[in-house]
Amino acid sequence: MFAIRRRGGHWPLRPALGFFVLGLGSYAVIEFGFLGVYSEELRFAFSTRIALLLFAVPGLLATGKPVALLRAALTGRALAVVNRILESKVFGVMGNAVFGPVFALAAFSVFLTPLSGVLRASPVAQDALGVLVPVVGLIMVLPLTELVVARTGLFIAAEFLLAFVELVLDAVPGIVLRLNDVILDHAAPVTAAVPWWFPSPVRDQQLSGDLLWFIAEIADIPILILLFIRWSKHDRGESKKVDELSDEELEALTQAHLRAGGRHDGG
Repeated sequence: MFAIRRRGGHWPLRPALGFFVLGLGSYAVIEFGFLGVYSEELRFAFSTRIALLLFAVPGLLATGKPVALLRAALTGRALAVVNRILESKVFGVMGNAVFGPVFALAAFSVFLTPLSGVLRASPVAQDALGVLVPVVGLIMVLPLTELVVARTGLFIAAEFLLAFVELVLDAVPGIVLRLNDVILDHAAPVTAAVPWWFPSPVRDQQLSGDLLWFIAEIADIPILILLFIRWSKHDRGESKKVDELSDEELEALTQAHLRAGGRHDGG
């Protein structure tokens, strides 16, 4: 923002408030509040913290339009480098609306393994996850919210179908945690004196499953909304192109379509 102002530009206050108040504010509440404090001792605090850092914090940070801000602040070679990165295949894949739910399913499946217990008991891993998880989430969110990727109508329809399938699959890790009476992370019980309100290990795991299930299902809703918006824009764009055709061009396009259909039926 300061670089923009030095060049005589202006950056709106609302995105700035979204980034600092909603984005960084939610990060501070999660990391320095209940979930961050008890992330090592309680399974449900750990899994809920990771899920919110992956979905909620990046989504709120994106309200600040960081990509637009970065492009407005940079010039010359630095801007060209940023544009090449944003237009790379990696961001193209992450711009697919199905990538987020698939990644979340893989990430949440870790809570069903002993690796979850290892990560939860390691202060180094806890600190690293507090930084890496929101960064990965932001990389997934930004292509959907700020980077416009051209899609065909067929591709958007396929995204819709896969997103609805993921809506069901995302619930699997939470359901397994909720219904299982065996401690899946094999973590040793807390030996130090614990507050009276701490749940038993089984109940802790069940709460983890409940909250993980809820967050995973809620997080899919914005993706479906973004898909619907993308489909609406694509449909309006196609309609506008057809409306701009002359009668002769429209007739030629129709005849070409009918000839192609006839060759397909004949073959």
